[in-house]
Amino acid sequence: MRILGIDPGSRVTGYGFVGYANSSFTYLASGCIRTPKGALCERLGVIYVSLVDLIQEFSPHEVAIEEVFMARNPQSALKLGQARGAAIAAVATKKLRLSEYAARSVKKAVTGTGAATKEQVQHMVKVILNLSASPAEDAADALAIAICHVNTQGLARVLKSDR
Repeated sequence: MRILGIDPGSRVTGYGFVGYANSSFTYLASGCIRTPKGALCERLGVIYVSLVDLIQEFSPHEVAIEEVFMARNPQSALKLGQARGAAIAAVATKKLRLSEYAARSVKKAVTGTGAATKEQVQHMVKVILNLSASPAEDAADALAIAICHVNTQGLARVLKSDR
């Protein structure tokens, strides 16, 4: 199974692909979509097109994305929501199953605490995926979202089969 994790942002959108088989994670790819300075609609277009291209290249089975959190600045929250919308539209275009996770849930699934720092998330992603170096912050967050999805869905399947 291949999972795409997305950490949306209007300036930088992190993405991460992980494989999961036989109770083991495999790192496939990760990176950051950096949008150009300029109009928001152009930046949203870059996010959409880049994710469509990545989905075509890596053919994930499922996608996980971080939920919008309430920022102190309402304008920032709106831009984040729009970036998230562009990402969701790319996923919908490819008719993939999408799951959403709160940042605290992702941190807890990867580090054991919902109050983990960015550095702690990067370190645990490095350990879980057996990487030689920590990925960039936004890429690490996206990989953590994918890992959280696998762990959450696995638990949900186990609980469902117990009924």
